[in-house]
This record gives sequence, C-alpha cells and structure tokens, in this order.
Amino acid sequence: MKRIAMIFAGQGSQAVGMGKDFYENSKLAREMFEKAGDRIGVDFKEILFEENERLGQTAYTQPAILLVQMIAYKLFQKQCPDTKAELFLGHSLGEFSALCASGAIDYVDAVELVHKRGAFMQEACAGKDAGMMVIVGLDDASVEKICAEAQVAGKKVWPANYNQDGQLVVAGLREDLMSLEQTFKDAGAKRALLLNMSVASHCDILAAAQEPLAELMEKMIHNDFEAPIVSNVTTNLYNTKEDAVALLKEQLVKPVKYKQSIQAIAPKVDMAIEFGNGVVLKGLNRRIAKDLKTLNVLDMASLDKVIEEVCS
Repeated sequence: MKRIAMIFAGQGSQAVGMGKDFYENSKLAREMFEKAGDRIGVDFKEILFEENERLGQTAYTQPAILLVQMIAYKLFQKQCPDTKAELFLGHSLGEFSALCASGAIDYVDAVELVHKRGAFMQEACAGKDAGMMVIVGLDDASVEKICAEAQVAGKKVWPANYNQDGQLVVAGLREDLMSLEQTFKDAGAKRALLLNMSVASHCDILAAAQEPLAELMEKMIHNDFEAPIVSNVTTNLYNTKEDAVALLKEQLVKPVKYKQSIQAIAPKVDMAIEFGNGVVLKGLNRRIAKDLKTLNVLDMASLDKVIEEVCS
C-alpha cells in the first residue's frame, strides 16, 4: 500500500467558480452545499459561483475553502474507501480541513467553526489596519532578523508563513510592513509585496481570537482520528482532541511552518494528494521536496485521474 499524505491549502487558494464542477455532477456535493449553507445561513452557490465581495471576506473565505476541500476528499473517499491516509497536513486554514478529514470533527461543524474563526480574526484586526507581505528571494534568517530588530524599535511585524526557501510571508500592521519594504530589498529580497489581506494571520495581533476559538473547538472536536495530523506550529504529529485544541489555538499567533513540515514528512510518505481548488501546495512541494509526488483533486476530471493512479 502506498503511504499517502492528504493535504489541504489555506486562504489564497479560493477563486470564483471553485466547486462548481462537483456541484453540477455530484448529488453528494449538492447535499454538502445545502447542509453547510443551512448551518451558517448562507447560499454557498452565490458565494462560490457568482462575483461577490463575501468570497474575499475572511469569515466566508474560510468555510468556502473548507467546504470545497471536504467535498473533494469525500468524493475520493467514496470511490476509494480502502485508500487510507498515512497522515494529514494543512496550510493554516487547511489544518482544519485536515482535522475534518481525519474524522475528528464533522464537516458541518467544521464549516461553522472556521466561519466563526474568520469572524474572530476580523474582529481582532478591526481598526488596526493589519496586513501581510510576501518576501521573495531572501533567506529565513535575514527576514527573522529584520522583524526582530523592527520589534525592538516598536514596530509590529512577525514572520507568519514559511512557504518555501526564498518565500516567507510576514504579518503585522500595514504601516509597519510598508516601512520595512526597502529594508527587505536592501538585504537582498527580490520582492517585498503587500498582499490583498485585511487580517494579519499567525501573529500576536490575533491573540484576542484565541480563547473564543478554543471554547468552540472544545465543543466540536472529538477524539476520533483516523490518522495523525501534522501541526503547523511544531511540525510534529498529533492525534488527540487535547493537542488539537491547544495547537490550533496556538496556530493563530504562531507562524505556519509549511516548508519544515514537508521536509519532515517527505521521507515518511510515497506521495501527497492535495484536495480542493488550485495547485498551490503542489507547486510549493515541488520546490521544497522535488521527489515528493503530489496529485490534485480539484474537479471531477482530476478526481478520475487520481482514482485511476492511486486506487486501481
């Protein structure tokens, strides 16, 4: 049996039209759309299939991404019931999809959980003009040093996402991030680009969101893991409710160590399958661990290809 990592991307992977092929061709997908929408009082067809502002709002982006990822995963599971994950891994929000795929939380509960997580994040950043900036072409140590020196000077900036060598996203107050643009470039960065984000993920600005999120997780997560999950915070595996609650609470204010996680799991698995819209993680994996084959399930055609390769 192949050792497979089931993986899930985070915010930034969304796009208008995602999930439409699943919706039009799968009764299960349509049922999942309806149940998820009923839980949080929205029409996911409108959010996902029509041009609108809500898909870009964190409180709706997160459940929309998770829903499409879980549809992709459940359709795969239905076709390949004997193919089990060696482990699950998500990038930021994707860790909640990983938790759901592992069986530790029902997908409808997970949709509500990340909807409220997004709202908590927006509330924590309200009035603070928070943002995120991607730094390209600079090593991690240099970015970390610049952030540390800026903090000593009173600026609010932190490393947030370790995506790959030469690509690290930092988070903080937009004004402080912009003030460091030239500093990053002078240190050797090819680009220091503000992202279209209204929140500052994975940094101290989100501390106010931690307790409300932990309270919800205590109610919704249970001890029923089919396979362990890789923590964004530690890169270690966990498979208990206690660890899930503690680590996902901590994840709000700690950087996502995606690059380090892939480096840690690459020797332990034969391939990875990315579920949901786009090929974000496939691209990162190719640059982090070029020998780790990554497949994608993002529509019915790609689902058929993965089933043929993995399950036949």
